Amino acid sequence: MAEIKILIEGYAREKSGVWYASPATVLINDNGLNILVDPGANKKLLLEALEKEGLKPENIDIVFLTHYHLDHILNIRLFPDKDIYDGNTINSDDKIVEYSGNIPNTNVQVIPTPGHAHEHCSLLVGTKKGKIVIAGDVFWWKDDETQKTDKESLMKHKDPYVKDKEALTESRKKLLEIADYIIPGHGKMFKIEK
Repeated sequence: MAEIKILIEGYAREKSGVWYASPATVLINDNGLNILVDPGANKKLLLEALEKEGLKPENIDIVFLTHYHLDHILNIRLFPDKDIYDGNTINSDDKIVEYSGNIPNTNVQVIPTPGHAHEHCSLLVGTKKGKIVIAGDVFWWKDDETQKTDKESLMKHKDPYVKDKEALTESRKKLLEIADYIIPGHGKMFKIEK
């Protein structure tokens, strides 16, 4: 079974007309590989979180991006020698290799979840706790919003940056059906009531 650790809980807040945002940054250990999901934008927080785990950037094997919004990806600069994975490609310098299904050499399933962004994908990870979905911005809240996690509220929650509302609705339905727990892009992990 894989192990998951939320290194940074995602946040999104405005202060004096300036936005501060960085996503949930998650460490997955599966088959001996350290997979870092959405390294975020706050360099200091990420380096401190890795250090608490006894890790440095060079101890990360795979950097995975749920989508390409800058608040989710700026810290890839800390991993110049690592391959960068997205929902269907592995990028190494100028070499691009396609894949599908699971992240290669792992049991971590990649699920296309378009809507917030066209390329958006989520990860399904089997753990001792149950099936955990790292959902990126399929679900996310600003810090000053109440995080309501009943199914109706989750389906109706507005995303001001949505690219395709119908696709987002379908992506949300899909994740709510398969997950025991969801780690949102910005906000606290929550349990799905079945």
